[in-house]
Amino acid sequence: MKFKRRIHLNPLLVFPAIALCIMSMMFPLVAAAADSAEELAKKLANPIASLISVPLQYNYDNHYGSNDDGSVSRLTIQPVIPFALSDKWNIITRTIVPFIDQRDIPMKGMDESGLGDIVASQFFSPKAPTAGGWIWGVGPVELLPTASHKTLGGEQWGLGPTAVVLRQDGPWTVGLLANHIWSLGGEDNRANINATFVQPFVSYITKTKTTLALVTESTYDWEGNHWSVPVIAQAAQLFKIGPQILQFSLGAKYWAASPDNGPENWGLRAQLTFLFPK
Repeated sequence: MKFKRRIHLNPLLVFPAIALCIMSMMFPLVAAAADSAEELAKKLANPIASLISVPLQYNYDNHYGSNDDGSVSRLTIQPVIPFALSDKWNIITRTIVPFIDQRDIPMKGMDESGLGDIVASQFFSPKAPTAGGWIWGVGPVELLPTASHKTLGGEQWGLGPTAVVLRQDGPWTVGLLANHIWSLGGEDNRANINATFVQPFVSYITKTKTTLALVTESTYDWEGNHWSVPVIAQAAQLFKIGPQILQFSLGAKYWAASPDNGPENWGLRAQLTFLFPK
């Protein structure tokens, strides 16, 4: 007799995602003036906008491992904080702090939960777009081996360049964010890091300030010679709880390419972003 396998998810990661869905249905659209809401929606579509935001992003992916038994739940805190360097320049910090719950990885019966490796980026960006309307930023990206267990990270320090370029025309935003990270050192028995990350994105803001977006977050591992290419379609909506302005988004993820024993088929993404406009 065959029994269906139960998928185990860490409640600490699942409950925030459920809460995000409930909150998005309970609260109305942001009650600010239309122009203000549109400006906030456009800034959120810009990865290096002069806007403090704190996204809480939940991802679920499965079909890991040779027998497709593994699954990963990931809750990341991704604060974006701009600082004014001068009248013409900003520096925007973007930090990704992942909390991971993985099941049956690397093999059935092996589970682990905890903190993963942190990725931090700093973009130096002009406050004003170019004469052609382009917005851009460049700077360093750092990989910090902060994982609480060796199976949740690479145990390597990493460093490299990062850049972003985009253009906003009416309700449309089109752009590309990329970085490359090389190992600086770490545990000798772990693989070196030599990876390129490419994130093209396009979004459209409707009259109701709903943002429809399509993005890929592709990574090429030069050591393993393989791609990881999730394609994500998502919708996001501004709303308000008391004085706090937030954006909730929900999306579907399709793995167009992944390494051996990597995720397959479909995944889920939900995100709640706290906004702190000046």
